[in-house]
Amino acid sequence: MIVWIKDNISTIIVCIILLLVIIAVITKMIKDKRKGKTSCGYGCDGCAMKNQCNKK
Repeated sequence: MIVWIKDNISTIIVCIILLLVIIAVITKMIKDKRKGKTSCGYGCDGCAMKNQCNKK
């Protein structure tokens, strides 16, 4: 088991970093959704889909 970890340590580290980035992105999306922010980053006034998204 130790040998396998030593042989794959770089892959393990990269996977952990990617997992942390994914968790951070999802957390940010959830917080923004709770605050009522749009996912596109623009205001809804000029958007053709303003009646379809962000229904409250």
